[in-house]
Amino acid sequence: GGIFYTLDNRSSSTTGFVRRDECLQCHASPRTLGVPGHIVRSVYPDAEGFPQLQAGSHDTDDNSPMAERWGGWFVSGTHGAQRHMGNVWVKDRNQPERLDREAGANLTDLSKVVDLSSYASTDSDPVALMVLAHQSKLHNLITRVGYETKLALAHQQAISQALKRPPEEWFDSTRRRIFGPVDALLKYLLFAGEAPLTAPVRGTSGFQKQFSAAGPRDSKGRSLRDFDLENRLFRYRCSFLIYSHAFDSLPKPALDYLYRRLYQILTGDEKDFAMLAAADRKAILEILVETKPSLPAYFRESAAVKRSSVSAQ
Repeated sequence: GGIFYTLDNRSSSTTGFVRRDECLQCHASPRTLGVPGHIVRSVYPDAEGFPQLQAGSHDTDDNSPMAERWGGWFVSGTHGAQRHMGNVWVKDRNQPERLDREAGANLTDLSKVVDLSSYASTDSDPVALMVLAHQSKLHNLITRVGYETKLALAHQQAISQALKRPPEEWFDSTRRRIFGPVDALLKYLLFAGEAPLTAPVRGTSGFQKQFSAAGPRDSKGRSLRDFDLENRLFRYRCSFLIYSHAFDSLPKPALDYLYRRLYQILTGDEKDFAMLAAADRKAILEILVETKPSLPAYFRESAAVKRSSVSAQ
């Protein structure tokens, strides 16, 4: 999970990273699914940047509507008639929820709202901000699966020893503790519940091109890093974080179950994943088979059988 550090920004010969476990007061809470993790929040800021928490706040992830995103953030880009909370601040502290969203919309030049001379970049790309929110939530879900699986297996072993039962015979409670978090991770991995875009989103920084170029790509030139940005974030509804070290490091029982369920979803027609059209499932399966070597063999065997069937016809 997340480990947090500070770096003193004053000149000093002893300056260095200092681990700050006190950060876990917020960063290991219900907002992070109860594990050390990351938070992307949208707040109602005043002119000095302090959040007016009497108006509440919004945790931001793929399922957040645009109207609840980026309060307290600068945003440079276009998004049509959609409105967000960025680039503006509270004018009336008695009514902090009344933001002038129109004033902050579709800004491509942030110098109109902030002195940019102290910033490393003049851009705050909405595409990059959307990817950040996606990554933050998904990493928390991955971390939770790791925690819950290890705890469930430890409890399973202790109880099995006490009852003199074979350790490979799982209790129903063990299955629930492992499979429940895995199912939640899988839904987010496949963008189930993603808030749709109602207009195209375009950034100003070149992030979109650089991110997509990082691949990997299959023989047809397709990548899980390809953006859509017309109706949703990515063209293919399977997260690029399936290639991450964190994903591959999940405990084997959890990863085995996740892969089996992923295979069933991509080769079947399940109601919980109705947003995945047959063509999308096929494309995702083909991309993964060519670009993720650690996939279980049955993914490739299925793809090979289908290719043989098409050739025969």
